[in-house]
Amino acid sequence: MTSATGLGAAVTASGESSARTIYRRLLGYVRPYWKMFAIAIAGMLVFGLTEPLFAAMIKPLLDGSFVERDPDVVRLMPFLLVGIFLVRGVAGFVNTYCLKWVGRRVVADLRQQMFEHLLRAPARYYDRSGSGQIIAKFTYNVENVAAASTSALTTLVRDGFTAVALIGYMLYIDAMLSAIFLLVAPAMAIAIKYATKRFRHYGKRVQERMGSLSHAAQEVIEAHRVVKAFGGEDYEIQRFAAVNEKTRSLQMKIVATDSISVPLVQLIAAIAISVIVYLSTLQGLREDITVGTFMSFIVAMGLLLPPVKRLTAVNSHLQRGIVAADSLFELIDSEIETDTGHRRLTRAEGRVEYRQVTHVYDPEKGAVLRDLSLAIEPGRSVALVGRSGSGKSTIASLLPRFYDPTEGAVLIDRIDVRELTLASLRAQISLVTQDVVLFNDTVANNIAYGMKGAVSRAEIERVAEAAHAADFIEALPRGLDTLVGDRGVLLSGGQRQRLAIARAMLKDAPILVLDEATSALDTEAERHIQAALAALMRDRTTLVIAHRLSTIEHTDTILVLDAGAIVERGTHAELIARGGYYARLHRLQFAEPGVEPSVEPGVAPGVQPGVEPRVDPRMGPGT
Repeated sequence: MTSATGLGAAVTASGESSARTIYRRLLGYVRPYWKMFAIAIAGMLVFGLTEPLFAAMIKPLLDGSFVERDPDVVRLMPFLLVGIFLVRGVAGFVNTYCLKWVGRRVVADLRQQMFEHLLRAPARYYDRSGSGQIIAKFTYNVENVAAASTSALTTLVRDGFTAVALIGYMLYIDAMLSAIFLLVAPAMAIAIKYATKRFRHYGKRVQERMGSLSHAAQEVIEAHRVVKAFGGEDYEIQRFAAVNEKTRSLQMKIVATDSISVPLVQLIAAIAISVIVYLSTLQGLREDITVGTFMSFIVAMGLLLPPVKRLTAVNSHLQRGIVAADSLFELIDSEIETDTGHRRLTRAEGRVEYRQVTHVYDPEKGAVLRDLSLAIEPGRSVALVGRSGSGKSTIASLLPRFYDPTEGAVLIDRIDVRELTLASLRAQISLVTQDVVLFNDTVANNIAYGMKGAVSRAEIERVAEAAHAADFIEALPRGLDTLVGDRGVLLSGGQRQRLAIARAMLKDAPILVLDEATSALDTEAERHIQAALAALMRDRTTLVIAHRLSTIEHTDTILVLDAGAIVERGTHAELIARGGYYARLHRLQFAEPGVEPSVEPGVAPGVQPGVEPRVDPRMGPGT
């Protein structure tokens, strides 16, 4: 039992230490703006000082005006009151504006740092993190940080100084009575400490739920057509309602904690004040304490309650801010792409080689590629075909180092890609993927995306023409200056695909990766694009991933993959004549008569279960 208690205390102490570390790190973002921050702190101190000054004025106001009838005091009091409130107003404006300015700068810096870190994050980070969770960090979490770094800090400093100043004034007036008020401080501290633990616990859970909420909404927004087409509205409503209700329930637990802790601390303070008033009236006013002095003491105690209330209430905002900051720092501290390369390529010849490459995404699911070796000579084209999950896209992803192979090496011009800087490596590769990514910008800017130098209008028009995109671009309201909408939603799938091809043409890299580059094109458009791609592929090393076998018939070599290994290799004609895996895929795709409609999962067509697939002898061992 004792050990359990000790462990609990250790965990609590560790949590408090971690919270202090996080908040200190958060305040480190204030350092570049220390001058404005110092002005804000000065304003807070001046504002806090006006509270005890107001209490101190009660003594001359009562004794001088009503008891002694001093005409000088009577004339001076209105001006002093106006002066105090004027100073209070100016100080309040200065501290609020300056601290909000600093807080917004801190939030902007955090957002910028997170965004830049995301651009450097490896692909596996996005595999593990849901987009809703990431978006929640940029919206909900960062706003909680803003509250902790501005409103909460204002309350802590300004009301904290006010409370200290008022207690100091009370001690000055009557130390014995003030000591009674100070005796309740431990009870207040216990209540606040308990509330702090609950705020931090539930704040972290609410933060996670907000990420789930964002993810659920984002999925429906992006897949609204699928939802409507399959009648999934009721299902999505129920799913969102469940997440929404759990989020509401957790937030109400925070509200309940806040609602209990604040009145509890106030009650403890009120008990202390009641005891002080009782003792004061019981013993009667001493001869050395005037009516003004006693009332000044009571007013000071009354003025002490609001800052104590705000200091208690701010705890919830502060703890939510600390939890949110922790999640932001978790993103900022996460791994980035390892850019340890020291060599640069101006323009590669284009020789690509995979040497005994094995790759594993998840150890529980096994290897996606197994001891794979292949070489592509400069200017040659190689197509990868095979069923889904055979490793085609993984081969393409390893080339620009979206992932590093678990074993083996990928080389360009006989140089391990890990020895090249990422910028130099990726400058050698143009990529056209199945899922076309367009930005909410003009057609021209989407085609010229990523180009470092200035791109002339004539160059953009040239590649648009070559990609057979000129006709539909001219038909757009503003031609090349037309906005394509979010993710290119204002264009058809084929139009988006042709813009992606035009973008790759403009980059003019020596290595080209086409991942289902013609999948979204209709038959007529495909014929035009095939001609454009043939021109683009000329004198370039090209890696083509395709399910539509009609698009790869003219490639130099076709590699057939199954379960992460190459099972066949040859030209289209050779593989058709061989009558193996590729021939079976070709017959199935073109619906030739006499072809069985199914293939046993995990077994190459034309290969009997339990028998090793026939491998082209030219591939050599290990493939």
